[in-house]
Amino acid sequence: MKVKMLSRNPDHYVRETKLDLHRVPRNYDPTLHPFEVPREYIRALNATKLERVFAKPFLASLDGHRDGVNCLAKNPKSLATVLSGACDGEVKIWNLTRRKCIRTIQAHEGFVRGICTRFCGTSFFTVGDDKTVKQWKMDGPSCGEEEEPLHTILGKTVYTGIDHHWKEAVFATCGQQVDIWDEQRTNPICSMTWGYDSISSVKFNPIETFLLGSCASDRNIVLYDMRQATPLKKVILDMRTNTICWNPMEAFIFTAANEDYNLYTFDMRALDTPVMVHMDHVSAVLDVDYSPTGREFVSASFDKSIRIFPVDKSRSREVYHTKRMQHVICVKWTADSKYIMCGSDEMNIRLWKANASEKLGVLTSREKAATDYNQKLKEKFQYHPHIKRISRHRHLPKSIYSQIQEQRIMKEARRRKELNRIKHSKPGSVQMVSEKKKHIVAVVK
Repeated sequence: MKVKMLSRNPDHYVRETKLDLHRVPRNYDPTLHPFEVPREYIRALNATKLERVFAKPFLASLDGHRDGVNCLAKNPKSLATVLSGACDGEVKIWNLTRRKCIRTIQAHEGFVRGICTRFCGTSFFTVGDDKTVKQWKMDGPSCGEEEEPLHTILGKTVYTGIDHHWKEAVFATCGQQVDIWDEQRTNPICSMTWGYDSISSVKFNPIETFLLGSCASDRNIVLYDMRQATPLKKVILDMRTNTICWNPMEAFIFTAANEDYNLYTFDMRALDTPVMVHMDHVSAVLDVDYSPTGREFVSASFDKSIRIFPVDKSRSREVYHTKRMQHVICVKWTADSKYIMCGSDEMNIRLWKANASEKLGVLTSREKAATDYNQKLKEKFQYHPHIKRISRHRHLPKSIYSQIQEQRIMKEARRRKELNRIKHSKPGSVQMVSEKKKHIVAVVK
């Protein structure tokens, strides 16, 4: 004999505490909810408005340098530790939790051109205008000891950049050439060069760790293989590239910060066409750094602003600026993907939230659920005109706003001229060149 019984679980309707909300059973039959989409649209609109209301990205300003901040570095083993090098040769180690400087070193005479940490986080390296490479302990000297570098290498030329291998006791410097060094030796293991101009930046690939890339003042981006001690290939752009950054999740992808106000994301297997051209800055882009997730990167520009770009979009999703911030020289994304640091030439390091409206601190389960629900609603209705206009709107300084308008007019004039040239020429004699291929001069292997 089969008996059917009604059963009720008290967990589905009884409150956990007397302060909790009453749980209401819901029937999700769409015929009972004919106004579900209009109701969700209003919720998405309100969530978008509240996101802009609570968008307060600036967190702190770390001041203490006596000259412009020229370079930044992260400690791979400590989220709270940040290193900065200034134009007067001074290096400071900061604790982000306390927002204080915990150590100051007079490392070089002249500019600190580059700074990087060892993969284990026990020491760091600096290069400066005094033609030296110095290795320092991450922990300060014990009581009674003087601040002395662990090792000092005196070079023949000025070094303009440095980066450490991600897994081995090897680092690379650049200047007139790219030198690969062993930490235990005072002479480079190998030297690589392709051309005769000075090299401004060198970066190791975080995944394929034997690969490294550099950018030179003759508009080249050169890729090297450390195992063969030879350059692999190079791409020549219209204007000079200031620095590059490898994607930490995709081994073949890197982004270049260029003087022509754009950033170019390349796949190193096909350098003749960039994967994406990122356009929004109105002055030279000086630095770029990827988030640990590999989905976004942040750029620093001479136009006194920093911008956050999704890797698959040509326009930035966020722009940060303050009245006091001047030309931004360096930028870093923290290893927990929540914060961004930038150093500018008015001697300050600024700390920003990666998501401008994100609430800091511990969230309750109900707050997390509400945040996730609002995010899904915003994604669902993101292309509706009213919501799209509110979510995209940003207040810009007058200087940046006027330059954007000016460049828009110039770009439209160039496009009109190009179309007229095609229209009044022999069919097929003048070809339309895409924006991606416009700025690539040549690829040399």
